[in-house]
Amino acid sequence: MLGDSISAAWGINTTEGWVSLLQARLAEQGYRYQVVNASVSGDTSRTGLNRLDDALQKHQPAMIIIALGGNDGLRGLPISETESSLSTIIDKSQQAGLTVLLAGVRLPPNYGAYYNAQFAEVFQRLAKKYKVTLVTKILDGVADNPALMQADRIHPTAEGQQLVLENIWVRLQELLKK
Repeated sequence: MLGDSISAAWGINTTEGWVSLLQARLAEQGYRYQVVNASVSGDTSRTGLNRLDDALQKHQPAMIIIALGGNDGLRGLPISETESSLSTIIDKSQQAGLTVLLAGVRLPPNYGAYYNAQFAEVFQRLAKKYKVTLVTKILDGVADNPALMQADRIHPTAEGQQLVLENIWVRLQELLKK
């Protein structure tokens, strides 16, 4: 799992985060995958890319879930930079023989309709270009429900993290092998 604070369970106990919940679900359903959470709060797609080679070498995974880009958007980084970094992450992962699941990120509406649309299209383009499975919106049903978000309105509560897992699980289970 290569992600940012959403996947690192920022603000809650890490055992309540969706990545820990994913490990429990895999075990419950008889999958023998070991989930490694290489998520770092504050990571942009570029900093995630900078950590990728070491993570691949250290853990030698069979699959990667990429959930980066939110901090890029929140910082107003050029969309082209986000797309380039994510593209390189996917390309390197596929060259290493990994199955890739890309998790799309949406930004708050105050960033404007045009920027938000352009940002969301990055994930669609990359999924199509690299023929990878896409979770269109990792926080679908979560970000628009204040009861599922922490006071900062960026990070899910423990209850919200359960829905994040469901958003990921729908597409991830298509890729799993027992």
